[in-house]
Amino acid sequence: MKRKWVYFLSDNLNIKDTDKLKGILGGKGAGLYFLARMGLPVPPAFIISTSACQYYLRNKKFPKGLLEEVYLGIKYLEKRTGKRFGNKDNPLLISVRSGAKFSMPGMMDTILNLGINDEVVKGIIRKTNNPDFAYDIYKRFIEIFSDVIFGIKREEFWKISVDDKEKTIEKYKELFYERAKKEFPQDPYECLKMAIEGVFNSWNNPRAKEYRKIYQIPEDLGTAVNIQAMVFGNWNERSGTGVLFTRNVKNGENKIYGEFLFQAQGEDLVAGHVTPLPLEVLKDKMPEIYSKLERYVKKLERKLKDVQDVEFTIEDGKLYFLQTRAAKRTPLAAVKIACDMVKEKLLTKEEAIMRISGEDIDYFLHPTFDPNYPLEIITKGKPASPGCAVGEIVLSAEKAIEIAKQNRKVILVRDFTKADDVAGMAKAEGFVTTTGGETSHAAVVARGMGKPCIVGCSEIDIDFENKILKIKDIILKEGDKISINGATGEIIKGEVPLIKSEFPEELKLLLSWAEKIAKMKVRANADTPIDAENAKKMGANGIGLARTEHMFFAKERIKYVQLMILAKDEKERKDILSKLLPFQKNDFKELFRVMNGLPVTIRTLDPPLHEFLPPKEKTEAINELAKELNIDKQVLIRKIEELEEHNPMMGLRGCRLGIIYPEITEMQIRAIFEAACEVKQEGIKVNLEIMVPLVSILEEFLFQKEIVENISKEVFREKGVKLDYKIGTMMETPRACLIAKELAKYADFFSYGTNDLTQFVFGFSRDDSPKFLVPYQQRKIINFEPFKTIDEKGVGSLILDSVLEAKRINKNIKIGICGEHGGDEKSILFARKIGMDYVSCSPYRVPKALLAAAQAEIILKKKKITQITTK
Repeated sequence: MKRKWVYFLSDNLNIKDTDKLKGILGGKGAGLYFLARMGLPVPPAFIISTSACQYYLRNKKFPKGLLEEVYLGIKYLEKRTGKRFGNKDNPLLISVRSGAKFSMPGMMDTILNLGINDEVVKGIIRKTNNPDFAYDIYKRFIEIFSDVIFGIKREEFWKISVDDKEKTIEKYKELFYERAKKEFPQDPYECLKMAIEGVFNSWNNPRAKEYRKIYQIPEDLGTAVNIQAMVFGNWNERSGTGVLFTRNVKNGENKIYGEFLFQAQGEDLVAGHVTPLPLEVLKDKMPEIYSKLERYVKKLERKLKDVQDVEFTIEDGKLYFLQTRAAKRTPLAAVKIACDMVKEKLLTKEEAIMRISGEDIDYFLHPTFDPNYPLEIITKGKPASPGCAVGEIVLSAEKAIEIAKQNRKVILVRDFTKADDVAGMAKAEGFVTTTGGETSHAAVVARGMGKPCIVGCSEIDIDFENKILKIKDIILKEGDKISINGATGEIIKGEVPLIKSEFPEELKLLLSWAEKIAKMKVRANADTPIDAENAKKMGANGIGLARTEHMFFAKERIKYVQLMILAKDEKERKDILSKLLPFQKNDFKELFRVMNGLPVTIRTLDPPLHEFLPPKEKTEAINELAKELNIDKQVLIRKIEELEEHNPMMGLRGCRLGIIYPEITEMQIRAIFEAACEVKQEGIKVNLEIMVPLVSILEEFLFQKEIVENISKEVFREKGVKLDYKIGTMMETPRACLIAKELAKYADFFSYGTNDLTQFVFGFSRDDSPKFLVPYQQRKIINFEPFKTIDEKGVGSLILDSVLEAKRINKNIKIGICGEHGGDEKSILFARKIGMDYVSCSPYRVPKALLAAAQAEIILKKKKITQITTK
C-alpha cells in the first residue's frame, strides 16, 4: 500500500532541505533518518509524520489509513529485527517517542518497552534467564504507560516496596486497578494505539504549551511519533546508556564529553534521578566501543555541521544510536563554536551569524560576581550551565512564579526538575539540583534559557515539609538569599555583588563580521556622556536620539527649568534660560567629543512642562519646592493647574512647545551650535543632526527650521567657524506619515518614533494597554506585543507608504527608527526590508541590533529581496 502518514528509515526521501525534513519527521525523526542514511548503527524505526498529529488535534480522531500504515510499520520492524510484536517466544518491544520540529526536551511524552505483558515477560525470562531484567522492563512499562495514558503519577508506584520482583508487578497492577478502575491492558496493539494518542495529546499538555510560549514556537506544528525497536541498556553488565555532546556545550571546547550509566535505560540518565558517571569511564571499561563512538559522532558533526547531542545505548557490548539533535548550548559555547566552525571551514561567516540569537547576546550583558568580594562558599555541585545569579531560595516551581510576580529574584532548588517545572524555571534566575548530571533536564533547560545551573549537589538535603535546606551544619530557609556560580558549581551564602561582564574575543569577532555584512547602521539612544561611551563600546555607529529633556532633570539644573516655567514674561524666561545654556552646551560638547565624527542626532525639548513640576495632589512636594524656589505657594499651585492637561500625550509638547515658547528652542539651538563650533576648534569632528519632535503640520517644521537656520548663522558668524548639519523630524504622528512627501522637500532625514506612532495608530496607551493586551493575546485577538515588535499590517503599512513617498521626492533623505523597536529583531528585519538607513536603540541593545541587522541582510539575500520599492 502507498503510505501517506508513515515513513520508514529505509525510505529514500530525497529532501535536501533539513528544515523541510524536520517539518515532516520532526527533529528527532529527521535525526534518526540522518543516522540511518549515514550507515551508523540505529535500531530499525518508522515515523508517524507531524501532519497526522495536526489532523488528530483538529478532528479528535486518527486520519483515515493511519493505523493500517502503523501496522505495516510494525511488520517492517519485525522483518528488520527478526522478532515478533506481542510474541512471547521472540518478542519485539518498541519505544513510542514524541519529536516536534523544534527541540522541546522533556516537554512531551515518551513510552518505552511497549509490547510487554504477562505472557511476554515470561518469554523474556525463558530467553534471557534473567528475571530481574525482565521484571525491571515490565515495571518500567507499567509506570510510564500509567502516567502518560491514565494520569497515574510514577511517584505513586515508587512508594511500593516489595523485595520479590514478580510480586512488585502484582502490586503495580493492583494500584493501577484501584486508580483506573480496570485491569492493566494486555493487548500490545491496543497499547500501541493508546500510546500514539497519548503522544499526540502531549503536544497540548500544560508544560509543552508553556515551553512553546517561552520560546515562541508556533502552536500548530504538532509532533511526529517515532516508533523504534527497543535495545536494552539494562540487559547486563556489558550494557548501559549514555548521552554525549560532540563539543563542550558549556564553554565550546572542541572535545566530546558526556555521561554514562551501566545497566540502565536512557530515561534514568536524562530524568536526573541518578547522578551519572563521566563518559571517560566507558573509555576505561570498553575502549573499543568508546573509540568507535568518538569516530562516529565526529563524522556526524561534520556531516550536519553543528554540535550534536547524541543519545546512545550499549546492549551486551553492541553500540546503537537512538537520537541525535543540535545540542542546546550556553551562549558562551554558542559563540565560540560558531567562530571555531568558521575557522574549521565547516560554516561560512553568514551561517555562523545565523546560529546566534539575540538571547545569546543578552547573556554577555549579564553580570558576574565582584572578584574582590569575600565569598562564603557553603557547598559545590557540578557546574552545568555558566553564569552568576543571586536570589531567594524557593523549593517549587509554583513558589518561583508567585515570588517572581512580586519582582523578587529567586533561585529554584530541587532534588531534580521535571518538565512540569518549566514555567517556574523561566521565572527563576538560576537552578540548583541535588541529583542529576550535565545531561539532566535541569541542565538542558538551563543552557537553553541561558541561565546558571548547578546539579548533583549531594551535600544538600531538602526538607520540603519544613521548607529548609540542610548543608552539613548549615540550615537555610526558603526565602533566604543565596548566590550561585554556574561556571564553578559554587553555592554561596548571602547576596554577592554583581558587576558587568566583558565580551569574549569570539563575540567581538562575530560582531565585527555582522557589522561588515549589515547594510543598515545601528545607532544608540544616548543622553549623557556615560551613555555615549557605553554605546560606542557596544559598537554603535553614532547617536540616533539624544533627548535634551533628560539633561534638564539633573539636580543642579531642574530649578532653572522650574523657574523658567514660572517666569512672568518672555524677558524673564529668556534670562533664566541663559543660565541653563552653559549646562546644555557642555552636555553637547561631551557627546560630540565621545562620538568624534559619528552622527549625533539631538532632539529639541519634547515632554510637556508639567512633568518638571510636582502633581497638585503632592502637597508636601509643592511646599518644599515653593520654599526652595523662594516663591509664593499659591503662585506655584496656579501654574500647576494652568499646565494641567486632560491628555498630555496629545497636548502642549514637542514642536508645539518650541512654537509657543520659541525662546526655549532658541536657547537649545544656540547651545548645540556653540558646542559644535567650539569642539570643532579643538580638532573634534562634528556630524550634527537636529531633530524636531511631534510634527504633524508642515508649517510646524518650517517654523522650527527657521529658528535653527537663523541661530546657526549667528553662531557661525560669532565663532568664525562653519560646519555642515542636517535638520529632520521625528515621525511619530499618523499625519506626519500622511504628509511625508511635503515634509521630505524640506527635511534632511526622518526618524520614526515608533513608540508614539504605535500609540496614535492603535489608540493604545503604552502604560495602560497591558490591562487588555494580555487578555487579547490569550483570546488570540492579537498574537504579538505591538510596543515590542512593529505592527507591520497597520503601523508598518503607514511607515512604508511614507518612506516610499519621501524617497520619490527626496532620494537622498535618510530614514531611521529611534523608538525601542530599533532593538527588536523582527522590527529590524522590517526596517531593512523597506530600505531604512539605520535603527537606534538603547546602548545595551546595540550588539543585539547589530546581529539582527546582519541576519536581516542574510535572510533577504536568501529570499533574493533587496528592498521593497512599491507597496
